[in-house]
Amino acid sequence: MTGPPPPATPPVLSLQGLKTWFHTEGGVVKAVDGVSFTLAPGRTLGLVGESGSGKSITSLTIMHLLPSSAQTTLEGSVALLGRELSTLGQAEMRQIRGREVAMIFQEPMTALNPVLTVGEQVMEAVRAHQPVDAAAARARALALFQEVGIPQAAQRLDSYPHELSGGQKQRVMIAMALACDPKLLIADEPTTAQDVTIQAQVLDLLRRLRDDRGMSILFITHDLGVIAELADEVAVMYRGRLVEYGDVLSVFSAPRHPYTRGLLACRPRLDNPYQVLPTVDDFMRATQDAQGDWQIVELELTEERRRALREGGRPKRTEPQGEPVLSVEDLRVWFPRKKDLLGRPRDHVKAVDGVSFQVWRGQTLGLVGESGCGKTTTGRAILRLIEPTGGRVLFHGRDLVGLGDRELRQVRRQLQIVFQDPYGSLNPRLTVEQAITEPMAVHGIGRSATDRRDRAAALLTEVGLLPEHLSRYPHEFSGGQRQRICIARHLSLEPDFIIFDESVSALDVSVQAQVLNLLNELQRRRNLTYIFISHDLSVVKFMSDVMCVMQGGRIVEAGPAEAVYAAPQQEYTRTLIAAIPRDDLDHIRAIRAGRDATRPVSP
Repeated sequence: MTGPPPPATPPVLSLQGLKTWFHTEGGVVKAVDGVSFTLAPGRTLGLVGESGSGKSITSLTIMHLLPSSAQTTLEGSVALLGRELSTLGQAEMRQIRGREVAMIFQEPMTALNPVLTVGEQVMEAVRAHQPVDAAAARARALALFQEVGIPQAAQRLDSYPHELSGGQKQRVMIAMALACDPKLLIADEPTTAQDVTIQAQVLDLLRRLRDDRGMSILFITHDLGVIAELADEVAVMYRGRLVEYGDVLSVFSAPRHPYTRGLLACRPRLDNPYQVLPTVDDFMRATQDAQGDWQIVELELTEERRRALREGGRPKRTEPQGEPVLSVEDLRVWFPRKKDLLGRPRDHVKAVDGVSFQVWRGQTLGLVGESGCGKTTTGRAILRLIEPTGGRVLFHGRDLVGLGDRELRQVRRQLQIVFQDPYGSLNPRLTVEQAITEPMAVHGIGRSATDRRDRAAALLTEVGLLPEHLSRYPHEFSGGQRQRICIARHLSLEPDFIIFDESVSALDVSVQAQVLNLLNELQRRRNLTYIFISHDLSVVKFMSDVMCVMQGGRIVEAGPAEAVYAAPQQEYTRTLIAAIPRDDLDHIRAIRAGRDATRPVSP
């Protein structure tokens, strides 16, 4: 397909007809299928697509980091600074990786070695490519920590990964990638599942480093809102192919491919006019032909469908109705930090410090804030997965804090929690049928095993899956499908109150829209009551009737979700709202104008 005109200067990175095909027992998987693009010096190219689109495989192919056990077919050209990489061996690539091209991975906790200090790991990257002694390497690591904005950099050199926050670990990864001044930085989902404030800080840091160093960035993400904040050009991938490629302002103002239009439409926005989120399925239908290639049929978002999206959702419930289902009164969760010689606590970390709120039948209360604000601890303390230090939790007027184990087990049938990670929530050795029917058997639901299986099949249908999926294992499903299975498992106990703890934060935006629509439909159909915990303010606004903003273990602002967003009373709330990525055209033009004004003039 035709992309933007070639740059005036030679590109830092050029891909021409790149193919990465995996040969499996089930046939050939065309993970990357004829991808071509270029990246100019000092520019950022956003590579966008859902999980399975091929964007990460593209980056791993560039870096020669594909698993050696995989049977692959590689074709096409990958040129870095004019040098062809596709013909190089691993020894030659080891000299290039880190020195000319470096990569930041999605999850810094798994990318960092837990038994080495972060300073040692950066020093190791420096000494791998530069003939310097330990003292010089440490000085270089300190300078890098200061450049990427790690507070108390000298002390942090001797910290281990578990002693740093998520944002600090990501900055360490960036420092390590910059250790040898690469010309190209590949950033693979570096802000996924991070707080909006941390995400904004990382994006600002990458912008500054790119401009100060004249470095090019290949930024991989599923979120077009992030691309609008950072990228100069955007390449959209679908099923291994490039379906849209061009200047970011052109793509956002007039997307040509229905898949791009779907990705742009399904993001929850602060000015979202819809009660039901559009999905990619509203814009296109994909079918696979006999050769395994995907055929796209473009669909029209009719006015009738737009009206259904605007008016077809669950009405907001901001006013109290009857008695509250849940009343949280002065809830406190303190963890001992220092102890005296007798083992008595002298100081505490006040994770939750005097939180109070009420939730009524059929209502959604949103808890929002940065990591460490206490929102997840609040949700777990309500179910006594963490024991409260003080306060009361009244569920249908019954204080859960004073219940014994047997009584609490019965209450938990009515009060469920869906966790963030669907991969860790499902036992990989159990089939979907076993995962859903096991809670029913524990609580005596269903007359027989056959009855419970029928109930499980009906629940799968209700959450948008198929009854034949009962015999499969979790690894056979995508992240969004696994989260649907988790939801079905919790619904199997017929609860009337569910807490969702960051349950969509790691999902692609298109899958996230489907899950959010599903949760609203289940709530309307079953008259469920929710607490929705998230760091994503746009998602909380879409889902919530009322919301509470948490900071430092306390609620600093509360009220109807629309009112809090329209007129936030606290500076902290205004900061959270300002950190949300924006993809409106005026904002993109302002970013571009600001960068053009500060761009150095070439001699």
